[in-house]
Amino acid sequence: MEENKSSKNEKKIKADEEPIKEHLTENKIAELEDKLARSLAELENQRRRFEKEKDEAFDYGGMVLAKDTLNLLDNLERSKQSINNDQDLDKNSKKKIIDHLEIILNDTLTIFKKNNIVPVASINEKLDPNKHQAMMEIEDETEEPGTIVQEIQKGFMLKDRLLRPSLVGVSKKSQKTEKKETKK
Repeated sequence: MEENKSSKNEKKIKADEEPIKEHLTENKIAELEDKLARSLAELENQRRRFEKEKDEAFDYGGMVLAKDTLNLLDNLERSKQSINNDQDLDKNSKKKIIDHLEIILNDTLTIFKKNNIVPVASINEKLDPNKHQAMMEIEDETEEPGTIVQEIQKGFMLKDRLLRPSLVGVSKKSQKTEKKETKK
């Protein structure tokens, strides 16, 4: 009789445990489904991030080379000015050298343009701190204050990114005009 009772109790306990096990199993499945969904979302985000980084590396990977090449362009410009100002050279020699430098300069600018490196517009533009760096102020009554009237060094953009800002001189009102306006 006792065996019968114990066997009935065991059966009852097993019957009571089944819904609990079923409930635990469902919770475990839901938990694993949630983890799986989060892992898939994380993988997708990582894939997008890598894709974006790959595109940026392709578009802007040559930025360092482009910046360094700008020095070559500057030196060509300086050489051209130096030769032009050299009094020891005769006119014919000077013209030939400058013509050759112009060819190299134009070829370099063409290569830049093919690779989406373009000069920053400066002269007669409003000063834009995102593209220009003001090096000096120049008194100029004909231009509105803050207008670029002189370009010291040409700036360049690579697609939509600034490689180097233009170094510029910006117009300002003369001190006489400023004093007249303050008196009024």
